[in-house]
Amino acid sequence: MPFVLTVDQKASRRTTDRVAEVLQRLNAAVPTVLAFERTAGDEFQGVLDDPGQVVDVVLDLVRAGEWSIGIGAGPVQTPLPKSTRAGAGPAFLSARRAVDAAKQRPSRLAVRGAVPADAADAQAVLSALAVLVDRRSDQAWEAIGLVAEGRTQAQAATELGISRQAVGQRLAAGLWDLERELRPTATRLLTRAGG
Repeated sequence: MPFVLTVDQKASRRTTDRVAEVLQRLNAAVPTVLAFERTAGDEFQGVLDDPGQVVDVVLDLVRAGEWSIGIGAGPVQTPLPKSTRAGAGPAFLSARRAVDAAKQRPSRLAVRGAVPADAADAQAVLSALAVLVDRRSDQAWEAIGLVAEGRTQAQAATELGISRQAVGQRLAAGLWDLERELRPTATRLLTRAGG
């Protein structure tokens, strides 16, 4: 099931254009069906088939803090074109509606899909994750980054030059366990939203 992400840079007329930089980063790191590419001005789009990757990309963009994010879940016209800009179908239309809705939401993200109730549920869980990610301290991010890469809390403590208990406190303050619980829920709901 494809997922279309349509992403618009916030306040792009008053800030530096960040699209080229984020396109390079995402296309180097994220497996896509159709690569992320600029569609117009300060907006870009990409097509993914893994809802877990969608959650990863959304939270990465939320952390950057400069984007309105629309997710469209559902079918696309096939065969797929070579360019994301040439894509069509319900998921593309849903992503367009979602990014427009995202601009009006505090979390700056929205989900639209073939199954509206599941899309609304996915949006609620992703919005909760967005709030959680957006409020983390730099110290919590340091600890989470190391543990997420596979280090134990003791190894992270050694690397950060702090106690193991301090790492645990940073993980707790950053709500790392809650994020790990909510991510699979968001993934399942995105899948359901596509029908």
